[in-house]
Amino acid sequence: MSLLSEGLAAVSWDKLEARYASLSEELLSPTLDSKKRSTLQKEFSHLSELLGLYKAIIQLEAELSGVIAQKAESTDVEYTALLEEEEVSLSRQMHEQGFELEKLLFPPDELDNRSIFLEIRAGTGGQEAALFAGDLARMYMLYAPKKQWRASIASESPTDLGGFRDIVLHIEGKNVFGYLKHEAGVHRVQRVPSTETAGRIHTSTATIAVFPEAEEVEFTINPNDLRIDVYRASGAGGQHVNTTDSAVRITHIPTGVVVACQDERSQHKNKAKALKELQSRLYSSHKEKQEAEMSAQRKEQVGSATRSEKARTYNYPQNRITDHNADITLNKLDIIMEGNLDDILEPLMKKDLEERRKRALSSTF
Repeated sequence: MSLLSEGLAAVSWDKLEARYASLSEELLSPTLDSKKRSTLQKEFSHLSELLGLYKAIIQLEAELSGVIAQKAESTDVEYTALLEEEEVSLSRQMHEQGFELEKLLFPPDELDNRSIFLEIRAGTGGQEAALFAGDLARMYMLYAPKKQWRASIASESPTDLGGFRDIVLHIEGKNVFGYLKHEAGVHRVQRVPSTETAGRIHTSTATIAVFPEAEEVEFTINPNDLRIDVYRASGAGGQHVNTTDSAVRITHIPTGVVVACQDERSQHKNKAKALKELQSRLYSSHKEKQEAEMSAQRKEQVGSATRSEKARTYNYPQNRITDHNADITLNKLDIIMEGNLDDILEPLMKKDLEERRKRALSSTF
């Protein structure tokens, strides 16, 4: 019986071996263009690493099976003790190698390692919803340092009772998006509001949207993407204005953005100014596109924020928290609200890994 994990055992290693051999032959072809060769080489290197790790695990598996068989037959106490040590060592090596192999086979989202902006908005429930939004913000602010992350308030719209109509947290650190991306959605609270005089339990909501922080974008403009025209400037500017081709017009061909400058007498200075303006225009265009994408992401993540839509329910009277995506219920809401979120987040991350495995196995292997 194989000692490989279920995920690794389900992979069609024969197919991967066949693909590796096929790529090896294809890469020898002298007629391959550079783009195709680069693509195939990348796949070949990935398969080489995969198969190398797999063969190492198979070797460890064979050694471990041998040690287990010897231990079963051994009657010598000291020899049995040595075999047990060897068994532990080989098992540990198999686990470590298997973990590395699964990371290659079922890679996480490339955005998982990003820092995030986490937006919390009060939903249904008036002032109580705003107070709940503040409680959620506090929970994440307390959780961040437990993971060696840095959390700060990027923007806020407080209410007169100490809640927030909306608040955006900037949480920086390693794998923040990987941990907190599943927080997106409608969070529902059931409790007696501080504003309630009759002691009745109310249900209110807050919505959460999670955005991976965009990487710093520098517009290093490709000269091949530019059409530069020079012409004789017109208008005020001194005796040289109409006698030299000092004005510059630059067209960014991929986007159609056009800028022109004739302020300076020097063509060189006009070109430099025009390029700077072009960079600013392209950067602004990029930011607008990014903001539009974030707006669309938010709408997709939070739905309409009604009481019936929920990602998680916080029941204060029963000290109970239920995550509807992970399908788990914990009777320690008070502990969770103090920033101890791992018991909620780890089942969500495990579910994410299982889904990645299923997708990879069904589509590739």
